Amino acid sequence: MPERKITINPVTRIEGHAKITITLDSEGAVENARIHVTQFRGFEKLCEGRPFTEMPSLMARICGICPVSHLVAGAKACDALMAVRIPDAAADLRRVLHLAQLVQSHALSFFHLSSPDFLLGMDADPSKRNIFGILKERPELARDGIRLRQIGQQMIEMLAGERIHPSWVVAGGVSKPLDMATRDAILKMVPEGLAIADRAIAWFRGISEKYHEEARFFANFPSFHMGLVSKDGTLEHYDGLLRIINPNGKTVAEADPSTYADLIGEAVEPDSYLKTPYYRPLGYPEGVYRVGPLARLNVAEKCGTPKADRALEDFRLRAGSVPIHASFSYHGARLIEIINGLEVIERILDSPDITSRQVRAFAKPNSPEGIGVAEAPRGTLIHHYLIDDDGLIRWANLIIATGHNNAAMNRGILQAAHRFVKGSKISEGALNRVEAVIRAFDPCLSCSTHALGEMPLVVHLVDATGRVLDEKRR
Repeated sequence: MPERKITINPVTRIEGHAKITITLDSEGAVENARIHVTQFRGFEKLCEGRPFTEMPSLMARICGICPVSHLVAGAKACDALMAVRIPDAAADLRRVLHLAQLVQSHALSFFHLSSPDFLLGMDADPSKRNIFGILKERPELARDGIRLRQIGQQMIEMLAGERIHPSWVVAGGVSKPLDMATRDAILKMVPEGLAIADRAIAWFRGISEKYHEEARFFANFPSFHMGLVSKDGTLEHYDGLLRIINPNGKTVAEADPSTYADLIGEAVEPDSYLKTPYYRPLGYPEGVYRVGPLARLNVAEKCGTPKADRALEDFRLRAGSVPIHASFSYHGARLIEIINGLEVIERILDSPDITSRQVRAFAKPNSPEGIGVAEAPRGTLIHHYLIDDDGLIRWANLIIATGHNNAAMNRGILQAAHRFVKGSKISEGALNRVEAVIRAFDPCLSCSTHALGEMPLVVHLVDATGRVLDEKRR
């Protein structure tokens, strides 16, 4: 039997467009598996020649799911270009906005995109394996997911004026201080959000017992992990040190995020528009590492808030080891981060200084280079800008969370394909399990496609039967 290729196109229930190819040998065994990101946007080139002050708002347009992360990372890079220390209230308001986005994004991933697999089963009818199936089977769970995401979005809107692509975060801080009425309205939503997250984590603990096999083979392998931590090793999303641990949990690097280029290299593969970062000391392709909620909980000693720390302790106890390498655990990690995010929002907004009128520093460019790093919902986000003497962007490099996970996702789908795709008759459920590995990472592909190279143009001339008569490429 000749070599065969299975194509999953598109990968469903993710943000963006991708396909998976699985190559079988002549005996029907899996030989290779790859995820191909099929879209290209190229924001790194689009921003060249623009005034640096436009970058936060422009970068927010990269993505409709996590615009705030790009807004924050871009603004932090601009702060560095101006060489200013922004007011404390401005930094805290950015944190609140960023964590509100984490809450809504994690809720979208867990409830809308992944819970159909858990509740209805990996082998369920794909026409029913979606949020509408959840509404029918478990309406209270669906309502909780919709409401939790709404809470995060409403917080964003109250703070920044818009739910999507807000422009409130600016170079030097934020454009407008927080008033007491808005603060109180946001605080009132925190208990409801925490109650929903508590219910979700209790439900997931029970339902995940059915998925031991998936936990064993969904990108479950030793790797390095990377994320921001505070100076005392606590979970951090806005600022801090960039920590990398090895597969045994030992810290191998802990540095100022502005030195990221000493730790991270970027490779380009010919079959995808998604770049592949790697841990530079190990080289490519050996330097596989992971980022995102699971990686952040692996690199941090604790969450730093009471409810989240209790959940993290239980999470690690159930896993049986630290660091946790099973990527199925990304789902549980998201719920813990939701709890932590809401607790931190409450703590910050309870501070009497949060309504300070001093929320912005003004300055001209004082440095030709600026780097901003923040923890987006999907992992470490890096914005790196160079400007000319007029303050215009002359070069930009964006390393997106999904890019960091590219090598791990490819290794993970190969592992799952080896386990679940077998024989001459391949079930839809087996292929769904391969897709579900990608959903565990929750990739955001529209904001992560910045590979070097050219956009190919391929034109096929076909006859009435579909036979290709001629092909031209440019």
